[in-house]
Amino acid sequence: MVVLGILLGLLGLGVIGFAASARVVHQFEKGVVFRLGRVQTPPRSAGLTMIIPVVDRLRKVNAQIVTLPVPAQDGITRDNVTVRVDAVAYFRVRDPVRATVEVQDYQFAVLQVAQTSLRSIIGKSDLDDLLCNRESLNQGLALMIDSPATGWGIEIDRVEIKDVALPESMKRSMSRQAEAERERRSRIITADGEFQASQKLAAAASVMAETPAALQLRLLQTIVEVAAEKNSTLVLPFPVELLRFLDEAARKVGNRSSGVNPGPGQDDAERESTRSASAGGATANGSESAPPAPVRVMAGGPAPPAPSPGR
Repeated sequence: MVVLGILLGLLGLGVIGFAASARVVHQFEKGVVFRLGRVQTPPRSAGLTMIIPVVDRLRKVNAQIVTLPVPAQDGITRDNVTVRVDAVAYFRVRDPVRATVEVQDYQFAVLQVAQTSLRSIIGKSDLDDLLCNRESLNQGLALMIDSPATGWGIEIDRVEIKDVALPESMKRSMSRQAEAERERRSRIITADGEFQASQKLAAAASVMAETPAALQLRLLQTIVEVAAEKNSTLVLPFPVELLRFLDEAARKVGNRSSGVNPGPGQDDAERESTRSASAGGATANGSESAPPAPVRVMAGGPAPPAPSPGR
């Protein structure tokens, strides 16, 4: 009985010792063992590991990628615009021994470095870069955070700028700028369309000038298009060429009534002079005017004066 009691006691002590020394490290963790205050390398891998009770102390370090939100930081850009920018950082522990020994709290340290780096990147950038060119800013921000974090055994996976908050006055200014840009584009497109349309119309007018019947066909086509609308009122354009033809016909009728037969090559001034010549050479008192006296020009001296009608 005594021997059995001793064996049971030893078995109990063994179970208690095993329970006190056995540790389980998960797959996503690394175990750092401190023996009497001195770190033991290499760190313990995943699975069941044994430590010396009372002498060893095991500290587990998470090796997963940690998502660290960076609080929004107020800053002034290089072009003197007040903005509020927040970001998010992704990092993981590459060297658990250095992350445990070199820095007291590596997550808090990375957070503080990310905040200062974000304020620094805001002051070095323009507003347009923060709004449109975020890829290069993200790379520069990740490089600024990774420089001190490498000495702590931390690897920065990536850093992303989430949001850029602008003042209300700046938002209104940007909206007015966008409206002005849209208005400029619309005016340019309209002017370009009118220019192209004028070129096509000029070409069509030159073709119709060579063939007058084309104008009548175009007029008939317009009538057909208007009639397809089933309107009660039809607006018919009157061609200017027809007005010119009627004016020319009225002028010819007036010339015939006054006894003038203008030639085909005479213009309006010649027709008017012909009309005045056909009225006769009667003077104001009813007598005919005398024909002008002939004038002879002699070589070598001035021409003699013309004889008066009384001589």
